[in-house]
Amino acid sequence: MLGLLFALMMVDFADRQLLVGAFPGLRREWGLSETELGALVSVLTLAVGLAAMPVAAWVDRRSKARTIALMGVVWSVAAAASGYAQGYVQLLVARIGVGAGEAGYGPAGGALLAARFPGPRRATVLGGFYSAGPLGAVLGTALAAEWGWRWTVGILALPGLVLALAVLRVRDRPTVRPERSAVRPAALALLRARSAAGAIIGAVLLLVVASALYTWLPTYLQGAYHLGPSGASLLAAGVLVAGAAGTTGTAVAADHLTRRDPRMRLRVPAVTALATAGLLGPAFGLVPPGAAQLVLLLAGAAMMTSAIGPVAAVVIDVVHPAQRATATSVLVVAQNLLGLTIGPVLVGVLADRLGLVPALALVSLLGLVAAGALWLGARAYPDDRAGQTLRAAPTATSTTGRR
Repeated sequence: MLGLLFALMMVDFADRQLLVGAFPGLRREWGLSETELGALVSVLTLAVGLAAMPVAAWVDRRSKARTIALMGVVWSVAAAASGYAQGYVQLLVARIGVGAGEAGYGPAGGALLAARFPGPRRATVLGGFYSAGPLGAVLGTALAAEWGWRWTVGILALPGLVLALAVLRVRDRPTVRPERSAVRPAALALLRARSAAGAIIGAVLLLVVASALYTWLPTYLQGAYHLGPSGASLLAAGVLVAGAAGTTGTAVAADHLTRRDPRMRLRVPAVTALATAGLLGPAFGLVPPGAAQLVLLLAGAAMMTSAIGPVAAVVIDVVHPAQRATATSVLVVAQNLLGLTIGPVLVGVLADRLGLVPALALVSLLGLVAAGALWLGARAYPDDRAGQTLRAAPTATSTTGRR
């Protein structure tokens, strides 16, 4: 099940990011500005953020596997349709359709995995699941650079459809009464948990950095290293793979250290968030293009996605099991509306005024603020988790008895 959901997540992010490799061609063909190019990425994540919460509330009441299958079919069809766009506005509308289709996948997939895997392994499993995102971004940008974005959306539509339909064979294991799930209780539970607030703020700020780098790195590499689209995408792929490795590695480390001290679930990503600013800021602001800069970029990329798994685990740990998909959707909304949506456009706006390199250097420093938020959230996590465990225990016992 984890392998299937991982593969579908790769296709999800490949569909999201494939246009990034085509930015130079789109700029020449349609005369687009940096802000307009960034909006092609941001509008998709905006659609994900707006649709995630209502879709997830529906997911908590119904089959997660069927919802995932439906979402996969919708976004694959919308992605294929974007290949027929004849202008900027048509492409923008098509990308909104892709985002609407992808809105429910993260919450549904995360809730399905949380029900199958126990708490002590949860950050590792969710970190592994979400590490498919950077790998999918590599796949999408590389294919678009090699085959062109119009062909790539068609190539990716087929595996997306096949994998989505294959999820129908996954057995749902409902553990709670579906009528208990609702948006308001899940949101209130997260607002009451200071650990969740710190975790979400930290994750959002790191995703501003990550989305900016994923979107603009190929463009930067083409100019700074005098590479063609294929060469820049290949070099950027190494940076993105480092991000996937960092996502999984940090989640494993956080789970291991949490057995001794629960606060380590958020303290580990707090340290890596600090390293994100310390590596990427100088990489763009002080070090010239060359081997040293590439080493800093690789190390920084491994750090900037570090919070994804631990934060998802914290959000799931501090709410009732009946609210997991809905609570995850709150995280997804924040990540997309305030993180993934802002990053590309923010760098685009700054680049139009200051240049691309200063823009990337400034955005990288958000890792400092993220580190502070995660560290503060870690202080409240043990009490928040223990309180939710006590509240959930009677329901879990009665539900098991009915079975």
